[in-house]
Formats: sequence, structure tokens, C-alpha cells
Amino acid sequence: MVDGHSDLTTCSHGAQTTVDGVTAPSFASLTTLRIGGTPAAVYECTTAEQLAEAVAELDRSGTPLLVVGGGSNLVVADGELDLAAVLVRNEGIALDDDLRLRVQAGTEWDAVVSYAVDRGLGGIEALSGIPGSAGATPVQNVGAYGSEIADVLTRVRLWNRQTGVDEWVPAEALDLAYRYSNLKFTARAVVLEIELQLHDTDLSIPLRHLGGQRVPLAQARASVLETRRAKGMVLDGADHDTWSAGSFFTNPVVPLAVADAIEAQVGEEAMPRFAAGDGKEKLSAAWLIERAGCHRGFPGEDAPARLSTKHTLALTNRGGARAADIVDLAHRVQAQVREAFGVELHPEPVWVGF
Repeated sequence: MVDGHSDLTTCSHGAQTTVDGVTAPSFASLTTLRIGGTPAAVYECTTAEQLAEAVAELDRSGTPLLVVGGGSNLVVADGELDLAAVLVRNEGIALDDDLRLRVQAGTEWDAVVSYAVDRGLGGIEALSGIPGSAGATPVQNVGAYGSEIADVLTRVRLWNRQTGVDEWVPAEALDLAYRYSNLKFTARAVVLEIELQLHDTDLSIPLRHLGGQRVPLAQARASVLETRRAKGMVLDGADHDTWSAGSFFTNPVVPLAVADAIEAQVGEEAMPRFAAGDGKEKLSAAWLIERAGCHRGFPGEDAPARLSTKHTLALTNRGGARAADIVDLAHRVQAQVREAFGVELHPEPVWVGF
């Protein structure tokens, strides 16, 4: 730290060079929630090798670090944070003859979807409009509208922080499940690249929001983007409903008897519920939140952090929220759902500094 400001370090040609006199950005400028304090240092890495080297150097020195891609899945505490931010800025997409895409981790995810759809390659069209970088997609196995990254992911290039090895590992080694991989909430490895197996097709996968229809790829992408925009789930700096971390809570998986009891309690025949195996069902977190009395815009117009006015699953910064405001709102929503239905909602974003 110099004069109360953080150092901005640029990874260049495999080396790290401090740029004196430059104030490091705060996490408020690096995350889609637009909250968070200032890291002790920032490393901006534009190649996979630089990314691995930066993490390795910080690990050798015992410096706590946070790897930041698009910042769309982070809730970061306020104040000066005793950690370094490693910015994933390596970008690029390569397509081989077998229709496999190799994507650098720092590539904007929606640009990857656009690239595929423009070339008539199917498999990720339902994941249009999801904010963040490509490297983050396998970490939480992102998904939407009946599709998830596990459907197309073949392997991932990792910097293994435990062994110090740059290695490609098969998707099967990640234990991919609903919004989960064994990379999530751990510090064992950093994603450098991903590889996806797509297919040549005119039609999309069956789209859940269209009742299982298959439509032309471009139409599918347009439909998904339209649906996400209506929910405030496509980033727009002028729209505070998009100042969020996306879907804040995962859809809970509960025993069948619990789902039956909730449906009987609410008295709605059309309660959304989906088979999840082993005698369990997945419920809609948004539906539960609404039935627990947390309406759109909850808790009210004067609150700096509120549920989106378009979609109750998003916790939003209305322009002046602090990290504590987001945390308090999350706890209020969890408490009301717990009290109403006995179901515990689990946050999807990674919490840092709390």
C-alpha cells in the first residue's frame, strides 16, 4: 500500500511490473453488484501464462488473493481488504475441425455464445446473456432454460495451486452438478481455458421457457435475451435492476414430502416443482420468496438494496448500497422463507471478506 492507495500491477511478458501512482480499482468497479472495498494490490493478466504466474507468485509469498473474471458472482465486503485481486483478462476463441471451442478464461461469456450461434453451432444458445467470463462457467456449472455448461464441457485447463502444475483435466473430474463443481468455494485451482463440444445444427436444444420447443439458433438466442432482459438479467448500467449478482439463491432441492406440504399449504396447483432424483424435488426459489411475502422491490423504495422490480430472485443495488445492505437483505429473505416454509435458501454468489 502506498499513501493509502493500492498498487496496480500489470502482468506483461510473463513478468509483473508495478505501475506507480495508479490507484487500484475498488471491487465496486469490478463487480456487477457494484459494491466492495479496495484490494491491497491488483494484478491484470492478459495471457493464461501470466495468470498462472501471478497466482503462483502470490501463493509463494503467502498473499491472500481473489481471482476476478466478470465479477458477476461476487459479494465483496467494504473497506480496505487484505488481499490481492487477480484480474482474468486473457481473451480468445479457437474452433477446431471437430467443432470443439477452446476459449480463454477471460473471454466475455456472451461473446462465446454469439460466436457459436453465428456459425450455426448449437449447445450453448440457452446460456445467452449470462454475465461474466468464460472461465467462471464451469466453476458453478452455469445453467438456464434447460441447459447447463456440463452438457457441452469436455475439459478445463487449470493452474493447480496445490501442485503448481498447468494441466488439462476432463470435465468428469469436476464433479459437476446443479450450480456446483469441486472448484467452487475452494482455492485449489484457477481456470485458464475451457473446451466445449458443440454440434452443427439448425435448431436449438429444447428450451424450457418455450415449453420445450426447438427453434432456429438465432431465434433461440433472441428469445433467451428477451426473456432475461424482462427479468433484469442482462447488464445495463442505466438500469439498477441489473446491478445484481444474477440469481442470488439456488433453487432448493427438498424431499418429496416437503414439496407436497408446501403445495398444500399455499394451495396453488401450479407450484413449480421438478424431479431431482432420490425421492427429492427442486423447487423455485423465486416462487418461494414471493409466497413468503417478499415482493418485487422488497423491502421498499427507500431501501438502498432491494429485490429487483422485475424478478424476485435478484438482490439489487439501487445506486448507493453498501455490502452490508446486500447482506442484510439476503438474511431477511432467507428468514422469511425459512419461517414460512421451513426451507433454507442458499446464496449462489461467492462472499468475500465477511
